[in-house]
Amino acid sequence: MRKQDIVDKIYEETGLPKKDIMIVVNSFLETMKEAFKAEERIELRGFGVFEVKRRKPRIGRNPRTKEEVKIPARKVITFKPSKLIKVIKEER
Repeated sequence: MRKQDIVDKIYEETGLPKKDIMIVVNSFLETMKEAFKAEERIELRGFGVFEVKRRKPRIGRNPRTKEEVKIPARKVITFKPSKLIKVIKEER
């Protein structure tokens, strides 16, 4: 699903102008980006939690050559779904 698909779906359900919906969706995504940069936790009740976690540096291995490769420390965004999302997933 793309951003435009989300806008179209909201338009179908609300009838609001697509231009206004796009502004809200873009603002929401920009706010999330800023929170991730500040390493803040984003909790959306009934949906899930986004967090920025730090991964330690480690040694990996090139599967073709078996040569060891240093993997640097980095930050990753993780998502933990709420119980409601997990129930939907299990129903499939």
